[in-house]
Amino acid sequence: MARSSTQYQCSECAVILSKWAGQCPECKGWNCIEEIRPVNSGSHANRGNWVSHKASTERVTLDSVPDVETARFTTHLGELDRVLGGGMVHGSVALLGGDPGIGKSTILLQCLTRISEQSSALYVTGEESLQQVSLRARRLDLPRRHLELLSSTCVEEIIAHATQLRPTVMVIDSIQTIYTDSLQSAPGSVSQIRESTAMLVRLAKQHNIAIFLVGHVTKEGQLAGPRVLEHMVDTVLYFEGDSSTRFRVIRAVKNRFGAVNEIGVFAMTDQGLKPVSNPSAIFLAQHDQPVSGSVIMVSREGTRPFLVEIQALVTESHLGNPRRISVGLEANRLAMLLAVLQRHGGIPLYDQDVFINAVGGVRIAETGADLAVILALLSSFRDKPFGNRLLVFGEVGLSGEIRPVPNGEERLKEAAKHGFETAIIPSANAPARGFPEMKLITVNHLADALNAL
Repeated sequence: MARSSTQYQCSECAVILSKWAGQCPECKGWNCIEEIRPVNSGSHANRGNWVSHKASTERVTLDSVPDVETARFTTHLGELDRVLGGGMVHGSVALLGGDPGIGKSTILLQCLTRISEQSSALYVTGEESLQQVSLRARRLDLPRRHLELLSSTCVEEIIAHATQLRPTVMVIDSIQTIYTDSLQSAPGSVSQIRESTAMLVRLAKQHNIAIFLVGHVTKEGQLAGPRVLEHMVDTVLYFEGDSSTRFRVIRAVKNRFGAVNEIGVFAMTDQGLKPVSNPSAIFLAQHDQPVSGSVIMVSREGTRPFLVEIQALVTESHLGNPRRISVGLEANRLAMLLAVLQRHGGIPLYDQDVFINAVGGVRIAETGADLAVILALLSSFRDKPFGNRLLVFGEVGLSGEIRPVPNGEERLKEAAKHGFETAIIPSANAPARGFPEMKLITVNHLADALNAL
């Protein structure tokens, strides 16, 4: 009798091992080795016969593929449609991740209850009971007559119901609770998540069903489970926000049917999540009088420019190592900008505590905020306000040069709509035909910006 071999896999780096261990020999992670079912490679007689196999599909040239417009349907939430690229695509699979309690189940329940009034929709819950879902819908005053609910964690049972109902859209809440009977490992393991997702993706493509998968995140903020999970789906969305504020941001980090890094802004209310059509209004300064350490910049996420207030606080430090705290901006970039300010601006801050904050809980990853951060630091250090009608954007290099940023004219138009009068921008971003709506101060070096102020 042939001896059955058991394999083990690391949930962090997905390396295959022949025996269990407390620590992964590759990534050095602890308690991440899980048992998996070995793949059946077939009999020895069938090995090596791939030469005799015939191709079942035909090759075609790229220009012979017909151009078919992507069919979409609305989620009835304008900001979510924007993030998805104009709406949900039939037969696509979207993965939505976020911290516990941030509103993943709430926003998907809002979408499905409204979609169900026009077409069939199925909400599969693996974490909550049917009563809990019904109570949430009643609390949010959502229409509940047509939405189909299913409480199941077996992927074979879910596929059987979906094949019978043929819904337009289906939600799986969450993918970490789903398992398949073909594997012996526990739900949430690497093999279970990978196999269950593969079966759901196959269902979406074969029956043209749009599927939302809710995913858990780790303490580092990454989606839990194997990294291949993000490669298998069509769209990956992250739900961001601080639980202490009422605003939430959905960011697309992968989208096969639209722009990446697109964001949608929502406000948490008693009636659920409400789209914020003008996010610049919530991220702008609310000061009656100009204050020091406050500078307005124009950030761009995806296809949308919006205004953000950058706040800085520079105060004398009584510690051996002064603090450098950055909220909403990259901490390493703050350290670099402080060095540039000292070297090329002649303003040393080595004995000062420095705090930087992007108002509204928004996270800025682009380099267009460099010049705004430096000027906010200077304003706080000198205790001199610049005024509420001044706009700043531009990337700062290590040699002190001011580099251009993408879509500079669109950023200026967004600022002009909100009544800004003066802008300090890189010279390369100056519109060729001029910009009569605002006074533009173009700079090539950090010293030019400091002299202009």
